[in-house]
Amino acid sequence: MAPPSPPTLLVLLGLRLVGVRSADVVAAWLGLPLAMVTEELHALGAAGLARYRPGRFSGWSLTPAGRVEGEGLLAEELDRAGCRVEVEHCYQAFLQLNGPLLRLCTDWQMTDLQTLNDHHDAGYDAAVVARLVELDVVAQPVCARLAACLRRYGAYGTRLAFARHRVGDGAGEWFTKPMIASYHTVWFELHEDLLATLNLDRATQPER
Repeated sequence: MAPPSPPTLLVLLGLRLVGVRSADVVAAWLGLPLAMVTEELHALGAAGLARYRPGRFSGWSLTPAGRVEGEGLLAEELDRAGCRVEVEHCYQAFLQLNGPLLRLCTDWQMTDLQTLNDHHDAGYDAAVVARLVELDVVAQPVCARLAACLRRYGAYGTRLAFARHRVGDGAGEWFTKPMIASYHTVWFELHEDLLATLNLDRATQPER
């Protein structure tokens, strides 16, 4: 089994992926003890790598220096694990699915270029869900290959499968709804995780 990632790396990555969030949300997302994450956040804050924003939309976020530090730690971990080439291959496999997934999300939200999907056509929705199931069947081995390289990738396949099952059970919000671990939300997080790990700029990368 791949070794666990250091807590500092995980917290920096977590802040990059979830945005401005409280310590308990970051801890829950990472699956780490709240006390550990809180200690890491305060240490990162003291080092100028994270900042706490008070007010109505309070929470912790990365600083530009924290983003750079996180990318450095990710690169070190990837090279130490000796799996850069495998993660690059997985990223290419992910990209092959990214365009189809984005089209699926659009088809779930719109029945054509001008008509919002009101989800009254059960046949239409069932066809889109069937395509999601087919895509997930292909995506799961990619997630498993990533998890074999770096343990922190282990949760993505499980989270995608959970969202897909919820959609299949009739909870359509688990397809694309933001602010919950919908299929699209988890997919977006995995995409950003791969970009961060490989130090790639999303703006320069193809959607396919």
